[in-house]
Amino acid sequence: MLEGKTALISGGGTGIGRATGLRLAAEGANIVVNYSRSADDAIQTQKDIEALGRGCMIYQADVSVDDQVREMADAAIKEFKRLDILVNSAGITHFIPQPNLDDLKDEHWDSIMGVNVKGVFNCCRAVASELKKQKGSIVNITSIGGITGQGSSIAYAASKAAAISVTKSLARVMAPEVRVNGIAPGVVKTRWVDGHEDFVERLAGETPLGRVATAEDVAEVAYSLIANAGFVTGQNIIVDGGTVIG
Repeated sequence: MLEGKTALISGGGTGIGRATGLRLAAEGANIVVNYSRSADDAIQTQKDIEALGRGCMIYQADVSVDDQVREMADAAIKEFKRLDILVNSAGITHFIPQPNLDDLKDEHWDSIMGVNVKGVFNCCRAVASELKKQKGSIVNITSIGGITGQGSSIAYAASKAAAISVTKSLARVMAPEVRVNGIAPGVVKTRWVDGHEDFVERLAGETPLGRVATAEDVAEVAYSLIANAGFVTGQNIIVDGGTVIG
């Protein structure tokens, strides 16, 4: 389905990004794995993608820094001669209980908004012209925290609400050539929740489907939006096992 296409995945070495890269590679896509600090994970992901018979390059860049993102986009296009898909899965949070208002500092806001909002915009802008040429697709990983206002911190929830808004704006301005959608997972069983097992277990019990999401659950929806949903844009698909209904 994706033979000959190339996907750039921010935060592609771990978690949702890794699972999505493997899913798209299984359908024929070459993958560019972006990472900022997780070099060992990115290298392993590259090996796993190449084992599927697909091309893969890894690229270190801080998505909150526009120059680094533009250089990454140029390198990806130079390597694979085209870019068709962008998945923005890079994300950051600080676990600060929401009632502890004084504990949420400027540096927390700056880092969270820098990656989760500016990073999404920077990556979309850097690849916009190439994706328009290829009539491509963008998927932004948001969160149900951007809908409910709940989550690891007030700043994190606010950043994901902003990412949802950016997704809608870009869906308008990049149409009709490029479709832009978001996926809003609930809690996903990745290393983000390591050390919070009691919290995850409690949420699983409260979810209609009786468990929390896996990275592969989210990756499957990303693939569907990219490959099978040609008349869907500007949407934020909730993937939370029914935690938020209505």
